[in-house]
Amino acid sequence: MFEDPIVEEVRRIRHAHAAMFNNDLDAIVDDLMRSQRESGRTYVNFPPRLLGDQPREGQPQPSNPPQVP
Repeated sequence: MFEDPIVEEVRRIRHAHAAMFNNDLDAIVDDLMRSQRESGRTYVNFPPRLLGDQPREGQPQPSNPPQVP
C-alpha cells in the first residue's frame, strides 16, 4: 500500500498532540479551541444542513421514496 509522507506526518503530530493530554478528548478539544481563540483569525460557523433538506448536485430525488412499515 502507498504511504503518503504528508499523511504520516499529520498522523505523527496528531498522536503526539493527543499524548500530551493523555488521549483525553475533552482536553484535546479544549486545547484546540484555545488555540483557535488565541490565533486572532476569524472563523465562520454555518448551521448544520439536514440530509433531506436539498438533493445533492447531480443526484435526482426519488419520485416515490420507499415506504417504511
